[in-house]
Amino acid sequence: MVDRQDKNNAKEPKIKKLVIIGLGLIGGSLALALRRADYVGTIVGCSRSQSTLDKALQMGMIDQGELDVAVAVRNADMVVLAAPILSTQALFESMKNELSDHTIITDAGSVKRYVVEAAKNVFGHIPPQLVPGHPIAGSEKSGVTAADVGLYRHHNVILTPMSETDEQAVTTVRLMWESVGANVIQMDVDHHDEVLAATSHLPHLLAFSLVDTLAGKPDNKEIFKYAAGGFRDFTRIAASDPTMWHNIFVANQNATLKVLDQFSTGLAELRTAIQYNDGEKVLGVFTRAKVAREHFSLILEHRAYEKQQQIMNTKKISFVVKNGGCLKGEIRVPGDKSISHRSIMLGSLAEGVTEVEGFLEGEDSLATLQAFRDMGVVIEGPVNGHVKIFGVGLLGLQPPRGPLYLGNSGTSMRLLSGLLAPQSFDVELSGDESLTKRPMGRVSNPLTSMGANIEAAAKGTPPLKIKGGQVLKGIDYDMPMASAQVKSCVLLAGLFAEGKTSVTEPAPTRDHTERMLRGFGYQVETQGSKVSLTGGGTLTGTSIEVPADISSAAFFMVAASIAENSDITLKHVGINPTRIGVVNILKAMGADIEINNTREVGGEPVADIRVRSAALKGIRIPEDQVPLAIDEFPALFIAAACAEGETVLTGAEELRVKESDRIQVMADGLVALGVDAKSTLDGIVIQGGKINGGEVDSYDDHRIAMSFSIAALKSDGPIRINDCANVATSFPNFVELLTTAGMSLEVTEMNS
Repeated sequence: MVDRQDKNNAKEPKIKKLVIIGLGLIGGSLALALRRADYVGTIVGCSRSQSTLDKALQMGMIDQGELDVAVAVRNADMVVLAAPILSTQALFESMKNELSDHTIITDAGSVKRYVVEAAKNVFGHIPPQLVPGHPIAGSEKSGVTAADVGLYRHHNVILTPMSETDEQAVTTVRLMWESVGANVIQMDVDHHDEVLAATSHLPHLLAFSLVDTLAGKPDNKEIFKYAAGGFRDFTRIAASDPTMWHNIFVANQNATLKVLDQFSTGLAELRTAIQYNDGEKVLGVFTRAKVAREHFSLILEHRAYEKQQQIMNTKKISFVVKNGGCLKGEIRVPGDKSISHRSIMLGSLAEGVTEVEGFLEGEDSLATLQAFRDMGVVIEGPVNGHVKIFGVGLLGLQPPRGPLYLGNSGTSMRLLSGLLAPQSFDVELSGDESLTKRPMGRVSNPLTSMGANIEAAAKGTPPLKIKGGQVLKGIDYDMPMASAQVKSCVLLAGLFAEGKTSVTEPAPTRDHTERMLRGFGYQVETQGSKVSLTGGGTLTGTSIEVPADISSAAFFMVAASIAENSDITLKHVGINPTRIGVVNILKAMGADIEINNTREVGGEPVADIRVRSAALKGIRIPEDQVPLAIDEFPALFIAAACAEGETVLTGAEELRVKESDRIQVMADGLVALGVDAKSTLDGIVIQGGKINGGEVDSYDDHRIAMSFSIAALKSDGPIRINDCANVATSFPNFVELLTTAGMSLEVTEMNS
């Protein structure tokens, strides 16, 4: 044993004795970082090499060095295995008789099933103090001198506890990693190994193979001499420790072979496409790869795609809106989200090419676009709202390689459920935290009655697991609630069903699906409140021009109505009769709104809408207008708060199951700003009057955030709205347009 003599315990350590077995890059970096954090009392290093121990002591990395594993772990509070993965079972054998019941064992290997099986073999069971772990950090350098005190800062560490694992042991390991700046997440053992096989092990395997192949060519010097940056970047990892990677591939053989087979299949298909000049196939592979990388680096981080929205890249942002001001000029809000979703869906299922102009490049619409790319559809763009879709026909979708992640988009999930229920393959639909709380029984129930096999979470919420190979039969469905998403879901399933599918709605809802189906050449019958179609037809590619979204325009309509001296024109807005409830309600409240230059574009009516400030009055909102303005009510609540007298809304239960409970969240926010607002089971009662400045929470609901932003036009002080990042899902340039029109809005990072 070698002791370090200059140890100084200035404060009580969180872990009294920590043993690190293996002092290379991983173990040595952890020791240095824990030393700097002053988190451990005594750090004992264990290595097969005396020179390694001597160097570690010289660097101040450890307090003691041991060659004997059994001696090293005696009386240890925690043991970290940072040695080669194939040595794990032998190390367990060496230490098992010296471990106390309270000694926590964790590791840093990249194959977790191997660690678990080694523990079972040695101990006869999974020790409750065993917490398998894997820091996602590294370097091509190796050995004790490669240790880096900052290696784990801002990097992920994955823990894979099992059902037998003690929770306090997990907490202790997590806190240890967090003390060196790591971000700790948990994952299932087998899932970890599959993920790492795809994201780490396969790339290393390919890099080693590529360099080895090219190095054996006669002109290898020329190849490496003139290699471009991409080649150098990719093959850099081939400089990693070959022994370590040999051990990893042996330990994770099954998962590695599985992902290698998938890659080999894809590579063979690409080779065939190049050989036979199949440009569409090649373009599809390259396009999907490019956008998939962007998709998973942006949407999974809850970020907008537009370059001008870099300020909104953080998850937790606030809007701080200066009170007062007015709106002037002409603006065009982004494309209609509902139509953007449907253009991708039907364009993908059509035969031939569909070109879309005005596509909304927000996160919700992009989630739909990515889902169809994941199912083999070649889609170019979007570039400045232009998208080109190479349709595969009703039966041409391919099984995705994993769950389809739909972010925050309820429209995507509900409509895709109808399209995917009759497919030949299984598929899982997942989403973010907000989407996983939203009810999906309203679509799974009618689909099940058609013959679909759909499994949801315990409360009927996502994720949805859809079993393929089911034969659907047409139904005559009376909807229990007015919902365009439910109607569309059933009709889209009806495209594949045997016989006729009919949907009868209790009140009119937006009819974009019916209009667009006709635009793609599919026969749809409408008789009063009943919509019908017969399965087995064909969709033909077409051109679509997406009008500006009236839901986005609604914020500016309300803003111009409540702010004195405002005069604004909203260009090319969709005025579909099933969507103009917001116009009808505002006019009933006394708003000064003109509909000009009415025309029809791609089967959808559009117009320019001029709005000037007016004295609004409270009204009882007609229930027949509720389905026609369901998404615009948060903005209308602001209009009611600025109106003279009482506004009463009833029949709007649907608002309680949107991205948030919009009735309660808006009521709470209005009360916080000094407005008399009382929620009811199916609506709200608002007494118009003075709006104070203050702070409200949007609960990650984009329409809540935008509604309280325009309230500042009539408030007596600034308004701060928290949790506003989701605005990018439907209105990515909201801040830019609002400030251009005349308001003062600042985006700030929320205080943690």
